[in-house]
Amino acid sequence: MTSIRLSLWLRFVLIAGLAALAAGAGLLGYRYYTKPVSLTVAVGSIDGEAAQAMSAIAGKLVSMNAPVRLTIIDTGTALAAGKMFAAGKTDLAVVRGDVGDLSEAQAVVVVSHLVALVMAPPDTPIDSMGKLKGRNVGVISLETNSKLVDVLSKEYGLDGAKVFKDVALADARSALQSKQISALLVVVPLSQKYLALVRGFFQQGPKALPVLISVDSAGAIAQAERAYESFDVPKGTVRGAPPVPSDDLTTLRTSLYLVARKKLGSDLVTSLTQTILNVRRDLMVEQPIFAQITAPSTDPDAYLAVHPGAAAVYNGTTQSFMDEYGNWIYLTPMVLGGIATLFAAIWKFLGIGPAAADAPLDRLYAIARRIRRTDSLVELGAIEDEIDEVLKGQGAKAAAGDEAAVDAVTLNVAAHRLEGLIHDRRKMLVSGPIVSPVA
Repeated sequence: MTSIRLSLWLRFVLIAGLAALAAGAGLLGYRYYTKPVSLTVAVGSIDGEAAQAMSAIAGKLVSMNAPVRLTIIDTGTALAAGKMFAAGKTDLAVVRGDVGDLSEAQAVVVVSHLVALVMAPPDTPIDSMGKLKGRNVGVISLETNSKLVDVLSKEYGLDGAKVFKDVALADARSALQSKQISALLVVVPLSQKYLALVRGFFQQGPKALPVLISVDSAGAIAQAERAYESFDVPKGTVRGAPPVPSDDLTTLRTSLYLVARKKLGSDLVTSLTQTILNVRRDLMVEQPIFAQITAPSTDPDAYLAVHPGAAAVYNGTTQSFMDEYGNWIYLTPMVLGGIATLFAAIWKFLGIGPAAADAPLDRLYAIARRIRRTDSLVELGAIEDEIDEVLKGQGAKAAAGDEAAVDAVTLNVAAHRLEGLIHDRRKMLVSGPIVSPVA
């Protein structure tokens, strides 16, 4: 059976096609690998501030061509954001530590700390949590603060359903002035924007000083409810002169986290964390709230465990160049060696250069098979002429100093063997087939 030999141009076309396919596959793979990863973020607050802050971060990530992009989903409240995250509908969420199901959440950054402020109008007889019994206390977003209300009610013996009433943000000032409520509970960051909002709930004047009520059992509450911690509001935080509060005031504080699902890859969260911390520095002038972004607790027994990818940033254990690319450096010589072998095979397939040196011998070996099968004296003569052409061609190459030429000794041995085969085959054809006598 004769071997099929493709023409040189057809072999070039075949190799060029394979190379084009390989290049296209490599380009697609590179674009897929370098394509930014888009993550969905559930975020909500009654004033829309949280969504605006995350949108600012998302816009900065786009302008920086960061490897991570954020798609913001404004849920309206922190409670709704927590529910959406718990339902598995988003990759990330901005949630309060005391709201919702956080069983699948791990902390990336602390966006802000939220402080519980219990306030009463000027000249009120209420100066302690115990005196809230039998009175109406307005709560901005009662549903979101339901756990805090339950904790305070239990600690101070208050009937939560009768004492605490839901009050809309826009109605808080009028409710205080009309005495529909005797006190107000808000949970806000201690930033200038929110402190101005708090001051706006009360009449302004040098003698119209709102009363801040101490949560003096904050330490005991924090030990029982790890979502909270005891916190001292510094003197003069709400108002400077005269100072409100007049001295450091003990209350409760919880945290607002950016959380990620546990299943998100560590490398992805590491990149996200590093990018957010870098973006924060650029955005603090526009959004002062970003100054409160900080690292969550990395202690093993922290209330909300930090994601391993974020922990690598905070602990300084992000991979070095050698850690990240060491395997590639080790494997590259092996890959290049494989590529070199592939090119050598292609070179031989094309029949170019020294790789074609054994071609005359292959041709002579193929001729031997033809000699054994032929039944024609004429074909034997043609085969002898073909052998002469091969020997003549190789002789011309050797005379010209071509290193690809087969050496004369090897050619002579092969030619001698072929001549012997031709002689035996011709003798058999001339004498005819031998018929065995019948017994």
